[in-house]
Amino acid sequence: MDTIALFFHFPSASAIVALALASSVTSFAIFRAVLRYFPKFGLLDNPAPYGHKRAPVPFGVGIAFFANFALFALLLVPVVPETMREKLFVLLLLGALVSAVSFLDDLDTIYKFDRDEKVGIKKTSEELQGHARKTPFAVPAKVRLALQIFVGAVVGITSIKIGYVSGIFGGVVDLTQYYAVFGDFRVYLVPLLFTVVWYVLVFNSINWSDGVPWLTSWLVVIALLVIAISTVKFYFADATPALRENSVFVLSILAVVLPTAIFAWYYNLAPRVLMGETGTMFASFLIASLAILVWGKVATVATVLWVYLIDAFYVIAARIYNGKSPLKGDRIHHLHYRLLNLWMSESFIRKFVYSISFLFGVAAVFLDRVGKIILFGILVAVVLFVTKILSLKK
Repeated sequence: MDTIALFFHFPSASAIVALALASSVTSFAIFRAVLRYFPKFGLLDNPAPYGHKRAPVPFGVGIAFFANFALFALLLVPVVPETMREKLFVLLLLGALVSAVSFLDDLDTIYKFDRDEKVGIKKTSEELQGHARKTPFAVPAKVRLALQIFVGAVVGITSIKIGYVSGIFGGVVDLTQYYAVFGDFRVYLVPLLFTVVWYVLVFNSINWSDGVPWLTSWLVVIALLVIAISTVKFYFADATPALRENSVFVLSILAVVLPTAIFAWYYNLAPRVLMGETGTMFASFLIASLAILVWGKVATVATVLWVYLIDAFYVIAARIYNGKSPLKGDRIHHLHYRLLNLWMSESFIRKFVYSISFLFGVAAVFLDRVGKIILFGILVAVVLFVTKILSLKK
C-alpha cells in the first residue's frame, strides 16, 4: 500500500509498468476462470440463429472486465489522493451499475432463442425478433437509454463533468456560468447537458460497432491507447502539481484496464469468448469517463470514434425518415452492414475502421485546434463519401 501511495507523489514508468503487469496476471486468471466455469453455468452464446457455424462460447464475459477493474479500484481507494478518491468512487459505482444492467441484457441474449435452431441459416433482424421468446432478463431499449442518461447526469454533477471546452479561435470557453442552486449544492446546467450528450454518444457509437467480429474489442483498445498517449503528453506539457496528479490517476486506471482490454481482444479472435453487452457498455463508460478526466480531451477521443459517431447520426436519421424508432435495431443502415451487403469482407471493414481510428486519433493528440477542425472535416468527408458510394451501389 505504501508503495502505491508513494507512486502518486513520485510517479515513475516502473510503477506504471508494475501495475500493468499485475493487472495482466489477474486478467489472465479471470479469463481462464471464465473459460472453465461459464460453460458449467450455461453462460454460452447461441450462434445458430445468427448464422454462425461454430460451437457456443462463453458469453457476457465483459463482467470479467469490470471484475478486474473493481479489484484494483478497491485496492487503490485507500491510497489515492483525496482529490482523486471521489472520482474513483464514481467510476466504481457507476461502472458496477452499467455492468449489472448490461449483464442482465446478456442473460436475455443467452436464453431468448431455442438451442435446437438449425445451424448456418442467417436470419434478418425481423426474423430474429419473431423467433425470440421473452425472458425475465430483458432490458428494454428505453431503459438502456435512460441508464445512459442517468450515468451522464450523475457524472455531470460531480467533479468529472465537462466544465470547459477549447475555443475554436483560441482560449477556453467556461461552461460553468449557468447553474441551479439546491441548498449548498450547485448543478452546472451546460456541463450537465454536455456530459449527458457525450456519454449517450459514446455508449451508442461503440455499441453499434459490434456488427463485425473483433471490431469493437480492438476499437476499445485503440481508444484507450490514444487516451494513454494524450495523458503522457499532457503530463510532460504541464508541471502543475494538481494536473500531474490527475494525469497519474488516469495513467493508473489505464494501466489496470488496458491489459484486460487486450486480453478481451485476444480471446475474442477465434472467438473463444464473447464480451457481450456487458463488455461493450463498461468499456464505453470507461472511455467516455477517461476522456473527460484527461482535462476534457473529448475531441481527441471523438476522433477515434468519429466513423461510428457519424454513422450513429446517419442511422438515427435514416430510421426516423423511414418511420421507425431510432432505438429499434436493424441490419440495414449501419455502415458495416452496408459494406457487408456489397460483399466486402469483414477483414477489410476491420482494417478500414482500425486504420482511420488509430491514425486520426494519434494525429489529433498532436494537432492544435485548427488542425483538429481540419481533421474532423476530412473524417466527415470520408464517411459521407463512402455513404454516398454505398447509396449509388444499391
